[in-house]
Amino acid sequence: MAEQTATATTAAPTVQEPTTLWVERTGTRAYTGRSSRGAEVLIGSQGVPGAFSPGELLKIALAACSGLSADFALSRKLGDTFDATIRVSGDADRDNEVYPQLDEVFELDLSELDDEARARLLVTVQRAIDKVCTVGRTLEAGSKVTLSFDIDG
Repeated sequence: MAEQTATATTAAPTVQEPTTLWVERTGTRAYTGRSSRGAEVLIGSQGVPGAFSPGELLKIALAACSGLSADFALSRKLGDTFDATIRVSGDADRDNEVYPQLDEVFELDLSELDDEARARLLVTVQRAIDKVCTVGRTLEAGSKVTLSFDIDG
């Protein structure tokens, strides 16, 4: 009878390269946002068919961040196939070119939970969003933005 020997292998930790992001001009007031992971999004002025405005992308980033931040807590309680929609809105103050308020509405079916379980879950979800939603935390705290130019010639 052959003796089996288990060989321990230690895999080196995988170091992920940071994702590179950029936009390329594709037409008059039209850009395509790209990532080094192959993702693309069409960006244009508000009202351009098939494209998001930068402000719309900001709002979508906030809603998506809230959803991703809450996903683990929700799936643990509701199962992996729960449905969720996060609506986000907020009008721009065009005199100051800011969004003074953004409102999110997290739509969930919690009808299978009793009132106490529902309340506990919502507290857990709110805490998760408050703790790890980088987009929301950045918007609330403010962020320094720098701009430089790389000019040919």
